[in-house]
Amino acid sequence: QVQLVESGGGLVQAGGSLRLSCAASGTIFSINSMGWYRQAPGKQRELVAAITSVGRTTYDDSVKGRFTISRDTAKSTVYLQMNSLKPEDTARYYCNVNYGSRRYIQWGQGTQVTVSS
Repeated sequence: QVQLVESGGGLVQAGGSLRLSCAASGTIFSINSMGWYRQAPGKQRELVAAITSVGRTTYDDSVKGRFTISRDTAKSTVYLQMNSLKPEDTARYYCNVNYGSRRYIQWGQGTQVTVSS
């Protein structure tokens, strides 16, 4: 069983920064990718950023140039550095891991990010 533990959310003023962390634990034979998604009230969950096992990154257009995803492979941890935060970034942020040859998916519980104007 794979578990994801997220941390780093909170309340910040517009223009501020936050760093989210997500640590994976349990029996993980191989991680294909890890990523961050977010869901605002009344909206669908959307991809924010993802990073593959070879370090390839993907970002939603709305966060390009402001957010940076990175990973510590040895710790099975992924980070999301969020700079120049905007009120529209307010959402619950979920960590996601895709692992194994059958590409299993596991989600974290989420961490709330609130950006005040």
